[in-house]
Amino acid sequence: MTELNRRQILAGGAAAGAAIIAPAGRPWAQARDQVIRIGVLADFSGPYRSTSGPTSLAAAQQAVEDLGMANRGIRVEVLQGDHQNRPDAALALARRWIDQDGVDMICEVNNSAIALAVANLVKEKDKVQLASGAATSALTGAQCSTHTIQWTYDTWMFSNVVGGASVRAGGDSWYFITADYAFGHQLERDAGGFVQRAGGRVLGSARYPFPGTTDFSSFLLQAQASRAKVVGLAMAAGDMVNCVKQAHEFGLTRRGAQLAGMIMFVQDIRGIGLEAAQGMLLSEVYYHDLNDRTRGLAQRILRRTPDNMPGQEHAGTYSCCIHYLKAVMEVGVERAKASGIAVIDVMKRMPTDDDAFGPGRVREDGRKIHPAYLFEVKKPSESRGLWDFYKLRATVPAEDAFRPISEGGCPLVRG
Repeated sequence: MTELNRRQILAGGAAAGAAIIAPAGRPWAQARDQVIRIGVLADFSGPYRSTSGPTSLAAAQQAVEDLGMANRGIRVEVLQGDHQNRPDAALALARRWIDQDGVDMICEVNNSAIALAVANLVKEKDKVQLASGAATSALTGAQCSTHTIQWTYDTWMFSNVVGGASVRAGGDSWYFITADYAFGHQLERDAGGFVQRAGGRVLGSARYPFPGTTDFSSFLLQAQASRAKVVGLAMAAGDMVNCVKQAHEFGLTRRGAQLAGMIMFVQDIRGIGLEAAQGMLLSEVYYHDLNDRTRGLAQRILRRTPDNMPGQEHAGTYSCCIHYLKAVMEVGVERAKASGIAVIDVMKRMPTDDDAFGPGRVREDGRKIHPAYLFEVKKPSESRGLWDFYKLRATVPAEDAFRPISEGGCPLVRG
């Protein structure tokens, strides 16, 4: 691919391989090292394309536009890269971005194994990773890094909000249907811990082969036989959609069980449909119809990707790019390109505030914190139209939503 084809003007939108915002009146052939480059490393062709991919690219572009970087005299280029959900391919692309293309910050990275690998690379190269899509809480635990901030959510937060709240609402017995790999195991372990701490019981779990499972009937039968009040679904994306649809067809919820999606997105609910998903409990940190700021942000991004409503992962990419670019403005472009840790230090010192999450902060362990929300999926009769899916059931304050810094085991935490 030629340099000209790979780097296209922002007006090209989400389909562009890269996006540049250049100050008006400035010559195109500015010195290469005066450009801040952001790499959106995401799933552009696989099962997480709708929750990641093009809309995350659009969110990063929107952040650059909303801050008016061109008017501030700072050129920003946004590149896209498809990690294909393969750590080896992702790491090779990230290394090329840094070594050959001058990328300063990598964001999104909606795959925990990839995020952990990229964390080592950016530390080695003194660059920045803002993991706005990865969910593993290890990123701010034993494997925390000086050069990585985990931005949007993590498995601990999801399990805390969904597991604890459901027990307090009467769902005091649980059974899990779990994807049989590290991500699913961690979700089940974390959620089960919160259920038990709140006084509930975990009656068992069924682990299905991942990937490749399309028929969940046997696992749903095991869940029904347990007589648990809540069936926790420790899975994501297409598996979640298929399992919830089959649970509805099977009549599991009509027999008294309530489904709890450990990690769900508005795109999942659209794929499932309100008829099958109604009554489910789930947690998100962003919902487009939450308040005036979230509604405004959603409409701005939606102009770029009109077929896909921005969800929490896209909001996280927007938010992390906003804060990163504010830090770049403080330290200056030359210093920002020379030292990723200098930018990270400013990001941890400055409070955060944006249209996605409102006020927040970045902790010493690299955990960005903001409120989290417990939602219940609406009945079809309650929905006012496309993308109107949730009823707010509880708001968990930022300091309570995420794992206490003292419990994560991050070696960066003093004392």
